Amino acid sequence: MFPSLLLLHPLISMAILRFLVLPFRAPLLLLLFGVAVIMGNYWSTLQPALMRSRGIDPQLFWTVELVQAVAVVVICTMPDLLMRQVSLLMASSRAISLIVTLLLVITGGLYLLRLSLLADVLILATSVLLARLDLTRIRVAPSPLVMTIALSSILLLGIWLGQELPAPLFNGSTELVTIKL
Repeated sequence: MFPSLLLLHPLISMAILRFLVLPFRAPLLLLLFGVAVIMGNYWSTLQPALMRSRGIDPQLFWTVELVQAVAVVVICTMPDLLMRQVSLLMASSRAISLIVTLLLVITGGLYLLRLSLLADVLILATSVLLARLDLTRIRVAPSPLVMTIALSSILLLGIWLGQELPAPLFNGSTELVTIKL
């Protein structure tokens, strides 16, 4: 009937098939998803303790954790674009250069004061960078924006799934619960 649709149909089906086998071609995407599930489950067990000890609202806790996770993905997937924009901003004047440097140093220093949060960021950043490396190995290199959206979706879906798991994968501390068979 429509020859152009008949030609597009195999192309669309091949694209869908390539997308579905992507986790088998780049297995570190599954690692990223697994890390996200574990982090989501860990954060769901951490949330009640923070509510009791520090009076942190659950919405605020999850907002901060998810913004932190998305920021890690953005920084790890678009370093060239971010650095170009920061360097252009810093080259415009000495005052702006000083303000940006001061802001980065203060923010980094305050963040390093909370080393438990730094461990989560390092784990997330490592898994995102490994997933990007695996995608580069199989020559899948979409634009940085598409890559950011895709990896953020995988990460947020895993965190949501881990948060929804009924039995915690972790006990009250940071050690894995061992199951004796």
